[in-house]
Amino acid sequence: MKLITYARNKSISCAILTDEGLVDIPSAWQGPNPPRSVREILQRGPSCLAKLAELAHATEILTPLDSVKFLAPIPRPGKVIALAGNYTEHIKETGLKLGLSDSPRWTTVPRPFLMPPTVVIGPDEEILWPAYSEQIDYEIELGVIIGKKAKTVMPNDALDCVAGYTIANDVSARSVTFAENRAKRPWDEFYDWLNGKWADGFLPIGPYMLTADEIQNAQNLDMTLTVNGEVRQKANTSQMIYPVADIVSFLSHIMTLEPGDVIATGTPAGVGMATGKFLQPGDRIECTIEKLSTLQNILGQQPEKFYEPLA
Repeated sequence: MKLITYARNKSISCAILTDEGLVDIPSAWQGPNPPRSVREILQRGPSCLAKLAELAHATEILTPLDSVKFLAPIPRPGKVIALAGNYTEHIKETGLKLGLSDSPRWTTVPRPFLMPPTVVIGPDEEILWPAYSEQIDYEIELGVIIGKKAKTVMPNDALDCVAGYTIANDVSARSVTFAENRAKRPWDEFYDWLNGKWADGFLPIGPYMLTADEIQNAQNLDMTLTVNGEVRQKANTSQMIYPVADIVSFLSHIMTLEPGDVIATGTPAGVGMATGKFLQPGDRIECTIEKLSTLQNILGQQPEKFYEPLA
């Protein structure tokens, strides 16, 4: 089942995406108190999803796709968590700046980092060029959406906590203008990298959430990213160092995961940082993952003036 969040006539709703059109969930819901967002659906649990599966085939009232605007399936997640260095070839292409030349699967642990909910935007939305960086990069990633509370779960049970999957583009600012005239300090490089993940709109996700029951194996999905039609990244989720089950288990031992939380599981090789081909104003970035469709966004124009607090 494909769940979406959409805008129509200045209102926002949630729906089931079918081949014929959209089944608006609040309108088609049988009984009182319908869920009004994908996040609320997940909070209500498996019984709500089961009822929606019946709804998808029980209504003839459909909203045409050309009358709506798709938004991010979870427009404001409670938590957004991403992984650094989860594909060996990506680690290698960065000149080992992320450490470890071979797969660290059996000797290290994942490297998660948090991002603010304001990074999330939906398909076809413009990615705003932030005022603090002149180098903007792309990163296709499999997005995992949590469906129930997860605390200290083991890998064998972790996938039971996953509601579904989506596409994520972990856009990254590879330089920061506020490094100019700055005194050198330990960890500056790390914080510059981390700050480069936090700009508004830097995590487009979508176009929908596909429920986990329709993904037989999340570790065998082809993924491709193109810029203006040129292939920049091409890989398969089987190449992850830490698979989804291990990621969810690890994170659940650090923090409580809750319904609607979004996890971006790392990017494969081919990023602009490695090739020197950074994004340019107006570039069209298309991220395609098998079974999850294509997520498209355009990069906006450079700011007329960049942020230089020490100038």
